[in-house]
Amino acid sequence: KRKAYGYGATPTTWEGWLVTLGFVAIIIWRSFGAEKNPLQFTLELIVSIFILIKITSRKTEGGFGWQWGQRV
Repeated sequence: KRKAYGYGATPTTWEGWLVTLGFVAIIIWRSFGAEKNPLQFTLELIVSIFILIKITSRKTEGGFGWQWGQRV
């Protein structure tokens, strides 16, 4: 769901948590080889972040956008 303040989303379903934990696991796994080829790791990181943002923005109810809290 959308965050109450700021930009972004917070996982609220098990699928959202699975995607988030999978992203973290992949980054940690790929970071072990980062010393050998830092440029490749950096590019993979950028692509992974882009994919995560695309997935979450499509699945977030109401989309992404800056939030100033709940309107009264």
